[in-house]
Amino acid sequence: MASSEKNSIRKSHSAVSVKPARKSQSERTIPLIDLSNFSRRRAEISKQLWDAATNYGFFQLVNHGIPTKDIDFAFIQASRFFDLTESEKTKFSLRKFKNAGWESRKQVRSSTGVADQKESYQIIQPRMRGLWPVESQLPGFKGQLLAFEKSCWFLSMQLMGCFAEKLGLQKDFFTQAHNPEQSDYQSTLRLLHYYASSDKTPGASEPKDSELCASQPKHQWWAGAHTDYDCLTLLFQRNHQRGLEICCEEKQETQTWAPVTPDEGLITCNIGDMLMRWSDDKLRSTPHRVAMPEGSGSFDDRHSMAFFCQANGRQTIYGPEGKYPPISAKEFLKQRLATNSPISSPNNSQKTQ
Repeated sequence: MASSEKNSIRKSHSAVSVKPARKSQSERTIPLIDLSNFSRRRAEISKQLWDAATNYGFFQLVNHGIPTKDIDFAFIQASRFFDLTESEKTKFSLRKFKNAGWESRKQVRSSTGVADQKESYQIIQPRMRGLWPVESQLPGFKGQLLAFEKSCWFLSMQLMGCFAEKLGLQKDFFTQAHNPEQSDYQSTLRLLHYYASSDKTPGASEPKDSELCASQPKHQWWAGAHTDYDCLTLLFQRNHQRGLEICCEEKQETQTWAPVTPDEGLITCNIGDMLMRWSDDKLRSTPHRVAMPEGSGSFDDRHSMAFFCQANGRQTIYGPEGKYPPISAKEFLKQRLATNSPISSPNNSQKTQ
């Protein structure tokens, strides 16, 4: 994506303020979209989603239909898994060609050149054979997380249906493209645990100078700058556990970042490279990162969960205007997993999420 097309986001108290592209220079916050009475308000909500996705690439949801207690229960199950010993978690290690399972400090970003300071457990329904803890080890783990994954999928399809109509496609176009009943389903629920300072490998994630604003001191990243390569991400954050930052201006000489503050029950969403390409670049995939607290003092760990809405492997990605050549979703994601090279357009984007 050309840097001239990027948004300008500035910090204003605890909010994230954005200068809308091709609009007035007045600042406003990343959109907070209310999904209540979705069926009755569908046209209104679709317009708000489209505006947010084309101007910012990020938005947040309230009254989204996933109960706070279900989110809390999913976080509890995630913590129980990460509390297992490393030898126990190793039994569920990520399988290279399935992109499912557990890994720790393995994801290297091109923006930093070193591994993110986190561990993760990825759930892709058709690829989980041998990767689930047994019921006696973590009672309720599999059932509760599969139910949560289903809720995330349903919400994602509501949102994707709105985008489909705005792109001139059938309302259920993306629902069919993300069919969980098919063997090539590859949407992913990812549980994330960012390490506390005492668990951090010293000096492991020192960023490049180009990643820093001139006015910002050097510090370390839980996750280096990247774009997501899916269609749509639903991110769940624990209240008061900060760290997520959005890139405001991509030019290296003026690069700026601003924080997104988590709140109880709120879902932060962003467009990924796959949907950006599918929309012929109308919808924006915005770089973001997860920053550790600044200073030399100790700090606690951080937990989040992300649902990556990714089209089924055999699905062809081809925009209504044909800006880019057709490519299968399987091949698209294979390219992303193969390398972490910086992106310049959706046609050669290679960053991982």
